[in-house]
Amino acid sequence: MSGRAGAPPEGPWFDGIADFLGPAYLRNAFTKGTEQEVSFLVEALELSPGSTVLDVGCGPGRHALELARRGIRVTGVDLSERFLGLAREAAAREDLDARFVRVDVRDLPVPDLGEGVFDAAICLCQGGFGLLGGDDAPVVAGIAACVRPGGRVAITAFHSYFAVRGLEPGETFDPASGVLHETAVLRDEAGRERDADLWTTCFTSREMALIASVSGLEVDGVHGVAPGRYRRAVPSLADPEVLLLARCR
Repeated sequence: MSGRAGAPPEGPWFDGIADFLGPAYLRNAFTKGTEQEVSFLVEALELSPGSTVLDVGCGPGRHALELARRGIRVTGVDLSERFLGLAREAAAREDLDARFVRVDVRDLPVPDLGEGVFDAAICLCQGGFGLLGGDDAPVVAGIAACVRPGGRVAITAFHSYFAVRGLEPGETFDPASGVLHETAVLRDEAGRERDADLWTTCFTSREMALIASVSGLEVDGVHGVAPGRYRRAVPSLADPEVLLLARCR
């Protein structure tokens, strides 16, 4: 693999990881807090049955499906056809009002989805945002363009200060780009293992607020959160993620 220093390789390096993991992705501990996260977001984004939500970088659809179970009309977009297939199968099994479309998040908004039409958009668990090594601000602007004026946006990102404070042997953090590089052993549904390099761009709460402001969003707040513990709280060094809540102008 090759790329500029501190950044991931050119191209969608994460797509191969999604293809390998498939349904095994949902075994990760960080996926187990979906119900709490969605309950918080329904309140924070002022959603109700019939609301329309765009789930950006939806993966296998865990948030989109939980929102649909609550009567919310969801469109999930992702680059991984493997993950989208899993999401479509799950929605069909439960007869949920959720559709899943293959879209590169860097191309938003796209005509097939519409511009300024959704009541809210979410981009969680590094769903595209934070995996691009520097193309992050345009992605936020694209997400905002999909939401109607007055609609809400929620985006999570890895927290820079937490990453640096807890840097483990073998991990590196590039202070110029904010990219955390780590290696991991992945295990697919059949138990086969594979070594993988992971690059995640991390952000401070101030950076998230600044990116939002230049992307057509009015910031409601940036909060310190963890998987399964979404809340309104000032970020601390112990919070692995930051959650941006904002409104479209």
